[in-house]
Amino acid sequence: MSKMKAVLKRKSWFMRSFPQSLNVDIPATALLSHINRRFLPFPFRKFNSSFHFTISVAKQMIPQQEPDFNLNHLKLYYGKLFPFADLVRWVSYGNDGKHPGCDQSYLGRREFSFTLENDIYLRFQSFNNTLELENSVKEKSPVKIDIGPVYSVDPAKRYAYAQGENNVFAPVERELIFDIDMTDYDDVRYCCSGADVCLVCWPLMTIAIKVIDTALRDDFGFKHVLWVYSGRRGVHCWVCDGKARRLSNEQRGAIADYFRVYKGNENSHKKVSLTGAALHPFLATSYTNVLKDYFEKNLLTGQNLLATEERYEKILNMIPDESIASELRGRWQDSRRSSSAKEDINVVRWEQFKQLLQSGKHKAQGLRRCVEEIVFSFTYPRLDMEVSKHMNHLLKAPFCVHPKTGRVCVPIDPNRCDEFDPTTVPTLSQLIEELNYEGSISDIDGELNRTSIGNAITLFRSSFLQPLLKACKEEIENSYNLKLQQSKNSLGWLSSPKRGSALVPSPRAAWFEIQQNFLSESSDHADESPEGHFILMSDSCSAANAKVDKSAFLPEFDACL
Repeated sequence: MSKMKAVLKRKSWFMRSFPQSLNVDIPATALLSHINRRFLPFPFRKFNSSFHFTISVAKQMIPQQEPDFNLNHLKLYYGKLFPFADLVRWVSYGNDGKHPGCDQSYLGRREFSFTLENDIYLRFQSFNNTLELENSVKEKSPVKIDIGPVYSVDPAKRYAYAQGENNVFAPVERELIFDIDMTDYDDVRYCCSGADVCLVCWPLMTIAIKVIDTALRDDFGFKHVLWVYSGRRGVHCWVCDGKARRLSNEQRGAIADYFRVYKGNENSHKKVSLTGAALHPFLATSYTNVLKDYFEKNLLTGQNLLATEERYEKILNMIPDESIASELRGRWQDSRRSSSAKEDINVVRWEQFKQLLQSGKHKAQGLRRCVEEIVFSFTYPRLDMEVSKHMNHLLKAPFCVHPKTGRVCVPIDPNRCDEFDPTTVPTLSQLIEELNYEGSISDIDGELNRTSIGNAITLFRSSFLQPLLKACKEEIENSYNLKLQQSKNSLGWLSSPKRGSALVPSPRAAWFEIQQNFLSESSDHADESPEGHFILMSDSCSAANAKVDKSAFLPEFDACL
């Protein structure tokens, strides 16, 4: 307990001593005498020529290397905290039950991929139950677990089917997935680049979640959508509805293209082109409800998009009319400071930009979409299209630990994604400390509840897994009943006819009627030979006007029995 209090005290001292947006140079020895360097994960740190620390607290960086990440901690995490049962229940989609409609081979045809230490890849792993997966993970301690598609046959036995003509090894089912990476936004963020992420640029991921999630639910009718933090610099999306899992590659490509707006590259000034008399309803809703506000309230000032000549030139180059760009350039070069000290220069210049482009004399010059195109260029989600288009792509499983940051890939509630803070996501070393804090507890739920991962697993179960499994159970039940009814219909089973209806008897009904007639008349022919029975049956059939050939329905009747 004293150790934990000491850690919190050191962190609190640092935040009080160095407020946000303050750069200071202090001797390294002076800083390290006050606080150990390992308790400073979030600021930038570097030595200058005089061996001083240069610290900027404003960025609150997500650490890109977890110093205490090691395989021993990972093994303990897999042994104590990793939710194997929840993971298997999810990817089984109700087929792990005892219902006669369950596909017992479903889980065994799912591909898992392990990445071991030193980048050793083990693909096409398959497991028939939770215990098999758990034992394999605990034995191998993979630094990453990826989930692939469900194949036509067990992927671990794919070579046995390679020569067969009827057993083609191919993916037959896979969640519709989306991968959004912060590195694809490097041309519109100035706070970070590459794998670095901070709270200033993270709203770009929040925008992506809001836009994509709304369209998936409202435009496509999907209900079971899981968002997961990648552990480092992005987010993953799993669409798990039955109709989504059974989409073909062509259908997946069509959905991915539905979201395609950003088509630029590093050599083109104009990243987005919005054509037509009016925006597509999806784009119009995204712009009005999400993009516009985030651009003006978060990114414009957070990234200082118009603060310097180098930055505002990027926006001016997106204007198709050079005369307007020159007019704005002249204004901004003459007044480098805001007209009011209380107003942010980015806000002032953006208002000038909008007023000029949306004024009456420019509306007829094809510039009315320019403001919207710029907002889309800086904010609209940038998807890895190939990941979404093909069934055979792998995607990292939730609750893995990212080896570069030590952070757990936790679910994100799309309804509260504004509140998600990647800097507070549990780390591997943090979880191990929490496990050790109160000693050992054998109950797995007890261990989860006293660690930071407990809330994430509870969110996964309550908001995603439970509604999904309920829907899967209903789907399996309905599918089974439909097949059963089709089977009955193919055998000619009839429900009780309504009074007064004139239904032609099925072979089974006619056969039953013949039996009844035969039994009622058998007492009058007790001395008949067995051959006579058939003569009697034929006569009965004729007398009853059934007009059914005995040879036609005998096999069907036997099958019904």
